[in-house]
Amino acid sequence: MQGANMLLDEPVRLTSVLTPVKPKVFPSLTKIVGTLGPNSHSVEVIQECLTAGMAVARFDFSWMDATYHQETLNNLRKAAQNVNKLCPVMLDTLGPEIQVHNSTGGPIELKAGNHVTITPDISKAPSSEILPIKFGDLAKAVKKGDTLFIGQYLFTGSETTSSWLEVVETSGENVECLVTNTATLAGPMFTLHVSKAHVSLPTLSDYDKEVISTWGLHNSVDIISLSHTRSAEDVRELRSFLQSHDLQDTQIYAKVENTEGLDHFDEILQEADGVIISRGDLGIDLPPEDAESVYNQLVHFKKLVKHVGDPMPHEESVASSAVRTAMKVKAAAIVVFTFSGRAARLVAKYKPPMPVLAVVFPREGSDPTKWRSYGTTQARQCFAARGVYPLMASTEEAETGGLTREEYGIKLAQNYGRSVGMLKPFDRLIIFQKIGDSSVVKIIECDSS
Repeated sequence: MQGANMLLDEPVRLTSVLTPVKPKVFPSLTKIVGTLGPNSHSVEVIQECLTAGMAVARFDFSWMDATYHQETLNNLRKAAQNVNKLCPVMLDTLGPEIQVHNSTGGPIELKAGNHVTITPDISKAPSSEILPIKFGDLAKAVKKGDTLFIGQYLFTGSETTSSWLEVVETSGENVECLVTNTATLAGPMFTLHVSKAHVSLPTLSDYDKEVISTWGLHNSVDIISLSHTRSAEDVRELRSFLQSHDLQDTQIYAKVENTEGLDHFDEILQEADGVIISRGDLGIDLPPEDAESVYNQLVHFKKLVKHVGDPMPHEESVASSAVRTAMKVKAAAIVVFTFSGRAARLVAKYKPPMPVLAVVFPREGSDPTKWRSYGTTQARQCFAARGVYPLMASTEEAETGGLTREEYGIKLAQNYGRSVGMLKPFDRLIIFQKIGDSSVVKIIECDSS
């Protein structure tokens, strides 16, 4: 046993001792999704966000119009080009969200102990006594004693900017509520959240479909965040819609934001490309003493891999072996060769403690423009995965240099790793790739130069 452990020790070479090297830089494995809003609209600010570590740019279509978001996206592309970084675009849908539009624009004071009526009659001006909403079936969805939450869009969570309402009675389409805490609602739009009740609004609204089929299609968005996902059928519906609009390469991240989504979490996980746990909205539905344990359960490693099945599929087995090997030999990074990005995501799933360098080759085809664009999309999507840093490879450069794809990919990964301070001479790398029908894992050392 002792001899086996000795084989894993770092080799000591005279050249490695005498050659001065720069301190290694360990990149962040956790990725940051940044919402681009009014304060992060310019090229300069977006560039600062990318430099600071923003990995995914989120565009929230529950506010502002497509023209504004297009300007922001154009600025994002300029900023990404300036800092030479890939950044996937995430389109966030509106979903079955009940909104109160403050047509007056002034603040609305809600006093504890007072009553307020929620009505679908949008012709009435919002006030401390009446709040109009664009949803006519709220009275059917709630009953006496139910809890409603109303607050500013992108609310701070402060007790003075959001209010809890208790349903007193329903009368026709109106819902009379008791205000349980004093708050000032300020801003053009408020969100009304119905706790633990089914709202008969479609998860993929007509507005969402219009945005996806126009803005999303025009910009070939990388990821769609499906707000308020309640079942696997919601994901399947969106997938079918994307395929019918030539967006089959777009990934779907399901946002679990209520107890209904929690009840169907396992089936949602099977259908979606990723899952977003909305702690803010879930915190409204869950008791405080249960919230933390539920969050931990949802993101726990065993919760995710139990769906792998038994026996473990070939790809899963090799991916997990690559991670175990990297940990045993203390590798500095794992290099994955991929076309679709799936292999890199499989490796990232096992949460290796070192970065994953995904060498993405464009998929070959009769139309060079299309297959190169296809590879770029997959590379950007990889950047959203934990610890994955995609590198766009060029088949032409490999052929021009007289290198095989493997040789070129390894050289590309080493050059990138050294340029950012991630790798130093004689570091070990794990190579994970497919050769024909076989998946191969091997260990190499970085060049001394």
